[in-house]
Amino acid sequence: MRRTAVVMFCTLGLVGALFGSACAGETGHYVNGVEGIKAATLPPAGSFCYRLYNVFYNADTLKDRDGNELDIGFDLSVYAMANRFIWITNKKILGADFGVDIIIPLVYTDVEIGAIGAADDKFGLGDVAVEPFVLSWHGPRYDAAFGIALYIPTGEYDENKPASPGKDFWTGMFTLGGTWYFDTGKTWSASILARYELHSEKNSEDVRPGDDFHFEWGIAKTLAKIWDVGLTGYCHWQVTDDSGSDVVWDRSDHDSVYAVGPEVVVFIPPATLFVSLRSQWEFEAVDRPEGNVTTLTLTKLF
Repeated sequence: MRRTAVVMFCTLGLVGALFGSACAGETGHYVNGVEGIKAATLPPAGSFCYRLYNVFYNADTLKDRDGNELDIGFDLSVYAMANRFIWITNKKILGADFGVDIIIPLVYTDVEIGAIGAADDKFGLGDVAVEPFVLSWHGPRYDAAFGIALYIPTGEYDENKPASPGKDFWTGMFTLGGTWYFDTGKTWSASILARYELHSEKNSEDVRPGDDFHFEWGIAKTLAKIWDVGLTGYCHWQVTDDSGSDVVWDRSDHDSVYAVGPEVVVFIPPATLFVSLRSQWEFEAVDRPEGNVTTLTLTKLF
């Protein structure tokens, strides 16, 4: 039972980033599934945009280190409203447009583990992400992006409150990805966007989460010049051990998960507004929850 409690209470800090995830030990800041179709395509030079992510995550299954479901009465629901501000300047670096962005998340979490009588819910500011260095390339048949970001532990954290919106540590993140267009009219596209996270030690205890690697992908078809429909997904692996004297779980346990699902995007020209709706179902989860994430994203260009 001690391990079961640790599995739960050490995991929900990811919620502080945007919406939530979990399992034995710690998880990273980046939230899988918030990008999909043309994930590596950024706005053109000289533009500013506001992107609102409405993220809904639900899971009633928690998997152990062997990928087996734990019968503990697990139930997790999370809603996150993440506000992202993106500025792509007219400055060129290595032939790319230089930009910056910031993400400010507000998160509500409701979690319950019936087997140990644990329940908690919380709303609050999550950990803010600042990306001071973004490069974006655009070619006749491709788009590409590179970025360096920092997650700041701005969210409230209490080790006895599993729904705490903060994670209590810093994260540096490197991003690299591309979108390829199969035809000159750019009506068929495939994209992949990879992230690598390096985490600091937690502020309140001697625990340093292991590094995480993720990528999100999407394949899409453009219809009538304003619609994109396609299939999206993500993959996530913890690639190094957790460390520190306060690690009470097996350091060699590495969480992983995969997901797939459809997405629809529409562009509304009079409002210069993109609206996307994506729903993805997780599978083959190890050492973490397995559920569904649905994201409604609004992107306004100025």
